[in-house]
Amino acid sequence: MKTVLTPDQFPKIRPATAKDAGHMHAMLKEIARVTGSLDKFTSTVDDIIRDGFGSTPAFHALIGETDAGMPLAMCLYFDSYSTFRGKAGIYIQDLYVDSSLRGGGFARYLFAHVAAYARQNNRHYIRLSVDAENMTGQKFYRKIGMKGAVDERIYVLDGDALGNLAAEAELLTQP
Repeated sequence: MKTVLTPDQFPKIRPATAKDAGHMHAMLKEIARVTGSLDKFTSTVDDIIRDGFGSTPAFHALIGETDAGMPLAMCLYFDSYSTFRGKAGIYIQDLYVDSSLRGGGFARYLFAHVAAYARQNNRHYIRLSVDAENMTGQKFYRKIGMKGAVDERIYVLDGDALGNLAAEAELLTQP
């Protein structure tokens, strides 16, 4: 059984920088491995640097690290907007906590930092999706007060389907 850590024992949490891209990529790859999605994992360290730390970042991330500066946790998120609520929010794309920290309260601590960011930046909700078979994650999210959206399904348009649909618009707008 894991020992519950006190906040003074938690790793330091700080905003991610481009120097963290390699560690972030490794954590994302571990998420893909654990969820059985390695075959879908195509991102690179360069992708993370370009999209997260360029002139118009597509995401924000927090890093949890040891006193020696070793990243052990990450929460990657981006701004969202709900037309039904009429309010801005946060979408958490990835939450990773090293196995050495799981079960000790650190994930909640990391999540709380994202909630504080949301409140400080006039964001009114946090959304995320969780793998259907990740019962541990689902239990954690319910425990911190999240509710499952039973009336929604996630759909994805990518690859050839995205290209084909975009090509339709391009054909329709040609002079």
